[in-house]
Amino acid sequence: MAKVVKEMPLSEIILRRYEKPYNLGRRELVKKICLSLGLLQAGDSRDIIVDILLVLIDAAKEKKEIPLEEIKEKAIKLREQNNLEVKGIADSNIRRQLKRLRDLMIAEKNANNYKLSEFETLSSIFQQKIENFLLPQIITRIKEYLAELEKSD
Repeated sequence: MAKVVKEMPLSEIILRRYEKPYNLGRRELVKKICLSLGLLQAGDSRDIIVDILLVLIDAAKEKKEIPLEEIKEKAIKLREQNNLEVKGIADSNIRRQLKRLRDLMIAEKNANNYKLSEFETLSSIFQQKIENFLLPQIITRIKEYLAELEKSD
């Protein structure tokens, strides 16, 4: 009897390649990172995840965990400083965006406080958690499916 394969992924990642980063401001750089990692879709007007990530990056520099309410307040200030509409700032949406960052191992939650994983830089998190951990697991599993397909021919 054939084993039933579940349709829910154990993990997933979307990677996109954009042009080289020339003369971009800090927020635009973080936005491109979010786009590159599939955390944001091109043309999304609701890009609060960019501001949330910026807040976490700043808090990590001070080795500070930050509660949801403070993330929300600082994200609103960032949006206002950048003359952006204040959209997507409902607590439920901020929690959802934080969960997406946690699912990608970029952020961690401790009680009701959040931080970048181990207060590392995004570059270090990408290398350790995504490039060296998540991608090899996904690639290995894809190869298992490919090998299984070849056996069935």
